[in-house]
Amino acid sequence: MIIENAERVLESHRLCDHCLGRLFAKLGRGTNEERGRAIRFVLNMERSKRGLPPIEEPETCELCGNVFERIPELIEGMKSAASGIEFETFLVGSRFPGEIREKEEAIWKEFGIDTAEPINREFNRELGKAFGRATGKDTAKNPDVVFIVEPYSGKIEVQINPLYVYGRYRKLLRGIPQTPLPDFEDSIASIICRAFSRAFGGKCVFKGAGREDVDVRMLGNGRPFIVEIKRPKRRRLDLDAIAREINASGKVEVLNLRFVSPKEAEEVLTRNHRKEYLALVRVDDGVTPEEAEDVARKLKGLEIHQRTPWRVRNARADRVRVKRVHEAEARWLDEKHFELRLVTDGGLYIKELVSGDKGRTKPSVSHLLGKSAWCERLDVLNILDD
Repeated sequence: MIIENAERVLESHRLCDHCLGRLFAKLGRGTNEERGRAIRFVLNMERSKRGLPPIEEPETCELCGNVFERIPELIEGMKSAASGIEFETFLVGSRFPGEIREKEEAIWKEFGIDTAEPINREFNRELGKAFGRATGKDTAKNPDVVFIVEPYSGKIEVQINPLYVYGRYRKLLRGIPQTPLPDFEDSIASIICRAFSRAFGGKCVFKGAGREDVDVRMLGNGRPFIVEIKRPKRRRLDLDAIAREINASGKVEVLNLRFVSPKEAEEVLTRNHRKEYLALVRVDDGVTPEEAEDVARKLKGLEIHQRTPWRVRNARADRVRVKRVHEAEARWLDEKHFELRLVTDGGLYIKELVSGDKGRTKPSVSHLLGKSAWCERLDVLNILDD
């Protein structure tokens, strides 16, 4: 039936071996060109036996216009399009004119062909294999670059897939926002992204796993963050060298830099971390060592109902969040100050936990003391992984 179907098609359409073999792409092994050549050879033997002339491969294929002969030229175009871009893996996609796809599907329908594959699928495969042989690069499901080729016009578009780098940052000074703000010369994001953009030759987007206030330091093991480098021209760089450049700022330190997948990056940013804080509490009405210890004892294990703080009401949804204080220790300093070391659920606002935020946070340190208190200084000591 293969030979009979092939003869019927070739008596009506002048097809090259690629387009002939592609009609039977789901049968057997080998390339479509090899398949088409074998089918034509056997068919012509049968025709010779019946005293009929052979049906040779046409000078110009009426379906594809011999587009597969353009592969060497397109490879040179792909090399040129990727000049200056560092990559090891790639994929190829193509854009074929709609009339060619329509004509191909019309042939399938006309002759009841259900074993074919589309022309763009074969073309992508053959161009990809040829480009790999010519450059030594490999194909991959999640490649460094994707080439989108228009076979007839020769137009080639290079899509450079982003890179993702995980790290943790320590903010050593107060007065630095996490992301750029008016009236601030620098931010955590700008200090980190300057180094990454310069090294990779792409646009850097900083994403922190939560944030601390401008006047709060981030110490200890650092806050997890992701940098996404869009359209990087370089991909294989020494992350330790980038870390040294950032750390030389004296304002920010980065730790544990490593490349991650998009999925890992998303998990870092959506994971809910417990946090360890050190708060300096001021009580103008005075506080004794016993009162400080009593507050810490009552806070430990306490469930906190916290309505969105007044100071961030325009940036956060106004709702009540239920969080827990897991650990609390107090160290009395003087008649108006004591330190609180706290381990809490992520998302609990510590300044408001101390002050009570005019009753929006219940209970609070002020409530437990029975007198007004506020957070005079705050540090994040550690971000605790699950």
